[in-house]
Amino acid sequence: MNIYRKILVAIDGSKTSMNALREFINFSRADNPDITIISVIPHYDGDLNALWVDNIGSAVKKQCDMALSDALKIAKDAGVSVRAVCEEGEIHERIVELADAENYDLIVMGKEGMSLIGKALVGSVTARVIGYSRQDVLVIPNGAKVSWNNLLIATDGSVYSEAAAMKAIEIAKQYHSQVKALSVVDVTVEFMIRAQEVYKSLVQKAQDITNSIKTLASSMGISVEPIVRDGEIYKTIIDVAKEYQTDMIVMGSLGKTGMKRLLMGSTAERVLGHASFPVLIVKP
Repeated sequence: MNIYRKILVAIDGSKTSMNALREFINFSRADNPDITIISVIPHYDGDLNALWVDNIGSAVKKQCDMALSDALKIAKDAGVSVRAVCEEGEIHERIVELADAENYDLIVMGKEGMSLIGKALVGSVTARVIGYSRQDVLVIPNGAKVSWNNLLIATDGSVYSEAAAMKAIEIAKQYHSQVKALSVVDVTVEFMIRAQEVYKSLVQKAQDITNSIKTLASSMGISVEPIVRDGEIYKTIIDVAKEYQTDMIVMGSLGKTGMKRLLMGSTAERVLGHASFPVLIVKP
């Protein structure tokens, strides 16, 4: 059984979102998942920078239809059957509501959308979808390829990281992926010198975290290479991903409530903001 059977792909007509759609469809077509493509028309708030248009609502609806038409062509060219829907409302709310209402397993989004409809997808919509959705979210930067071949688990030992590690192991079991588990010790050089025993305990804790993932994976027939590094966490995650030519970073997401849900956790947000390869955010 495939890890993700029912997928919702959010597009806004931008080059970035269409690249994410194209890459995901081409990547996943062998598994024949159930894919729905959604494009959302935001409510007109008087600031769409299109006051010269006689009928703003009609113009925006046309952009949504054009985006979905292009999306359907991408799917048809790939020989994949998809469903396409145009919704209206607060963008992240409609994406999350549809994902919940129809029990999707995964939400796929591009990064750095630039169209009139989707400028918010540069950051705030993606952050809100990740913050409010119950589903895992795959964020695909512009120009990135999607592959399960080489996975990097970024872990801090939290329950959120444990969920991400388990998902990565399940993916590796199905797709024969190579997996590395990274834990980063974020201390200054001065701290290392002045508090050597504390530093050593932090390194040991990081080693215990990655070794526990290795042990769990081994019990399921999967080989995991544990890695412990020093440095600023998000930069180190990205540097290690580049060093090992990672195809995808797998991370957990904080499960907060209310307004705090908009904050995924500074590490996840910074990795998403700076990574040039796909990032899978896993929900516990």
